[in-house]
Amino acid sequence: METNVQNPIPNAATDPSPTPITPEDLVAQLRAFRDRIPEYGQLTTAERLNKRRAASLKTGFVVASINAVGASGTVQTAVGQTAEDLVQQQSDVVRWAAVEDELRAMLRGVVSANLIRRHRLGVVALQSYSISRNLVRNPEHADLLPHVDEMKRLSKPRRKSDPQQPTPSPLPLEEHPATSQS
Repeated sequence: METNVQNPIPNAATDPSPTPITPEDLVAQLRAFRDRIPEYGQLTTAERLNKRRAASLKTGFVVASINAVGASGTVQTAVGQTAEDLVQQQSDVVRWAAVEDELRAMLRGVVSANLIRRHRLGVVALQSYSISRNLVRNPEHADLLPHVDEMKRLSKPRRKSDPQQPTPSPLPLEEHPATSQS
């Protein structure tokens, strides 16, 4: 029997030049995966702390308790699960821990990639500021004065009491006031 399973993420091992994914597509795929993860959910801090003690038991203790369930019908009846059920749950914990490790590694990679992107943009911004500051010394580049003044104002450290101003997005070229024909 043949099944047609579509893999939404290309395999880097078989595809030598995978097409980069857009952030929006990745978010959509992550949300789709999230909906398929058994018992996925968010816990409050209190709920997390409440579950931590039993969730942090030593593996040997858990194995010994599974052995007790397997050795005694009374213990099995009292806990309401078989030793086989508990062994499967333990296997699930180990397998999902591998997913957790991989997601943590992926998050670190995404954080690093964003740092590289911000750095690259920041270097260009600093270059732009430096070049613009030098150009405004010449009257023919006076149109850069408001931009240099704004960059200078924004580069100063903020006082704690100043309300945080939202950072304006750059206007697309066709909407920029200096380039529009009125």
